[in-house]
Amino acid sequence: MVAIVVGLTPMLGWNNLEKLQQTNGTIGADLLVTCEFENVISMEYMVYFNFFGWVLPPLVLMLLIYTEIFYIIHKQLNKKVTANQTDPTRYYGKELKLAKSLALVLFLFAVSWLPLHILNCITLFCPSCENSTCLLYVAILLSHGNSAVNPIVYAFRITKFRNAFIKIWKQYVCCTEDPRVDDRPSFRIDSKERRLRHNDI
Repeated sequence: MVAIVVGLTPMLGWNNLEKLQQTNGTIGADLLVTCEFENVISMEYMVYFNFFGWVLPPLVLMLLIYTEIFYIIHKQLNKKVTANQTDPTRYYGKELKLAKSLALVLFLFAVSWLPLHILNCITLFCPSCENSTCLLYVAILLSHGNSAVNPIVYAFRITKFRNAFIKIWKQYVCCTEDPRVDDRPSFRIDSKERRLRHNDI
C-alpha cells in the first residue's frame, strides 16, 4: 500500500508539468516533452517525499534496531554459564547468524539505493553542479540490481531458504523433480504398513 501511494503521487499532480508549461508557454496537448526522468519527475518529490520521507527514516530505524539486536546477542554470549543454566551459544549462535544475514541485506540495500538518492539531493540543492551521466547510470543500475541480490544473499546465508530456492529452481525452471522428495512419502507409507503387519502378527 505504501509503494502504491509513493509510486502514484507524481501521477496525481506532484510532477514538473506546470513548470514545463510555464517554460514552453504551452498549456495543452501540443506540449512536447523530452522523455527524461528529471524533466518529468519533480526533484522535490524525489528528495523530500521519497528519500527523506520513505527511505531514510526506515533505514536509520532499522540500523538502530540491528545495533540493539547485536548488542543484546553479544551481551548474552558473554554471560558466564552456571550449573543451572544452559549454554547461551546454542540459541544465540543461531540468532546471531540470522541477524548477520538480515544486516547484510540492510547493508546491500543502503549501498544500492543511497548513491542514487545522494545524486538526487545534489541535483536539487546544487542546480549548478553537473552530475556525471556515467555515475548516474551506475547508481540506477545499483538500485535496480538490489532486488536481484536479496534472494542470492538469502540462499547463501540461510539453509532453509537455500533448499527451498533449489527445489523451486529445479521444479519450475529446470522442469525436474528431486527423486528423494518423491520417495520419502512412499518410504514412510511402506514403513507404516510394515509396522502394522508386524503388530497384527
